[in-house]
Amino acid sequence: MLPSILNVPRILVDLIKGVLLRFSPPRFFSEVLSHPTKMKFGFGGLALATVLTTVSGQCPDYTGYSQSPHGTPSTGPLALPFMRPAPSCRTFNSSAVEKVIQDMKGLLKDPDLARLFENTFPNTLDTTVKYFNQAENLAFIITGDITAQWLRDTANQFAHYHSLLAVDPHLATLVRAVINNEARYVAQFPYCGAFQPPPESGLSPSHNDWADGVTVNPPVDNKIVFECKYEIDSLCGFLKLSRSYYEATGDSSFINENWRTAINQIFRVINEQSQPTFDADFNFISYYNWTGGNGALSPMVDNRGNGEPKAYTGLVGTHHRPSDDLSIFAFLTPANAMLSVELKHLAEILDSARQLPDVSQQAKIWSTRIHGAIWKTTVVDNIFAYETNGFGGRYVMDDANVPSLLSLPYLGFLDKKDSAYQATRKLLMSPKNPYFAAGKMFSGIGGPHVDPWHPWPMSQISAIFGTDDDTEIMKALYTIANNTNGLGLIHESQSIYNSSDYTRSWFAWANSYFAEMILDLADRKPGLILKTNKSYKPGK
Repeated sequence: MLPSILNVPRILVDLIKGVLLRFSPPRFFSEVLSHPTKMKFGFGGLALATVLTTVSGQCPDYTGYSQSPHGTPSTGPLALPFMRPAPSCRTFNSSAVEKVIQDMKGLLKDPDLARLFENTFPNTLDTTVKYFNQAENLAFIITGDITAQWLRDTANQFAHYHSLLAVDPHLATLVRAVINNEARYVAQFPYCGAFQPPPESGLSPSHNDWADGVTVNPPVDNKIVFECKYEIDSLCGFLKLSRSYYEATGDSSFINENWRTAINQIFRVINEQSQPTFDADFNFISYYNWTGGNGALSPMVDNRGNGEPKAYTGLVGTHHRPSDDLSIFAFLTPANAMLSVELKHLAEILDSARQLPDVSQQAKIWSTRIHGAIWKTTVVDNIFAYETNGFGGRYVMDDANVPSLLSLPYLGFLDKKDSAYQATRKLLMSPKNPYFAAGKMFSGIGGPHVDPWHPWPMSQISAIFGTDDDTEIMKALYTIANNTNGLGLIHESQSIYNSSDYTRSWFAWANSYFAEMILDLADRKPGLILKTNKSYKPGK
């Protein structure tokens, strides 16, 4: 009898995948991988290995591939390259995604913007699906040039596909598998934000040099955890992906035992990290600590890994920012804003699905409490602070990573016309923000993750989501488009001094965020970027 694909060693499964992609229609390939037990393969062992090794060897590593231009340039003045991998090398195929690409190529006025969209919209599916097994309901998604799955990054990498889940069941199945895999991570290690491949994948864990010399309490298993910096927005990302899936599909099957345990763990973290540093008798309160320094590449966290002291405010503390950098003060305003929004949505989906009424009630209470605390404790003279500590300490700045203050409308926390947002936005996009920088070609907000003179294109994307002003939108849009160093991809950061000085040519989150913004404009401001002033909505 011929072996089924489930009995073939992992490496051969990957090689078979290459052959199917190369010699079969994409939809056929997707169905085979989704239902592996339906297909039997009867190739001679040596011949199979030889043929498949040849095919597999034709797929370059995208880290290197993304650093030089490929394909026929776009016909606009920027002459941007075609940066998608060959069809045989893409990690997931979606017919719905391909339709949106073709639609937008025909609708966009500017061929350079069309090429940017063509490169960025499918980038997550083209390059980052390292493992997917429908039968196991597991998928492992990398963020780009680092082989690890970040809860925050993954949620953002898939955000622009949500409207397609109802029309592409196979894509929906992938997202449900991502949620289940993340639920297992969160259930076991809720303070951690980046994880290794699931053992079922057969993929080897990666070594993280930045985790060497770091002590985490409670301890973690580095075969499961890639990095255990605690960032409340990572848990928000898991909530966002879950509710977006439900809103698009109405399918509540993701609410399984793994997911319920993960939700309980999230509320455990919320309760623990909202506590003050000292109780009324000055007993020190600590549920989690993370230390760097002492020879570690990662910097030391103050006070033996516990961070700066905080008072009770109703907000939830965090040790690290969405950038993975240390917080100055514990209460990160935009992360709490996102948490308030996602807890409200959590209650809505649980009520709609008629499940976990006690959890729904808890989510409503915390959402309201956090929302009120943000307005009460972080806004002074109509300006939001980026971080506070409950003792009156305020750090007025912003960081490019989402959640950020600039992205508050995108997060759904407030309307872009809100006066406090408008005043804060004006400050953030000026030299009054210590991490705003402007040069002749590029400007924006960066952060200490790189350095003050490398703003991030992501900040300009957030700025577009936060305004209805046509002039502001177009200025920000072409600030991004004109600064890809001729590569047609969205980078992590860009020097204000040198157009060829950037970080990360392959950063799937930034590519997805850019494509999501283009689709937002196609719906909200079609006349600005489309050939006709008619709204376009994917999947409709």
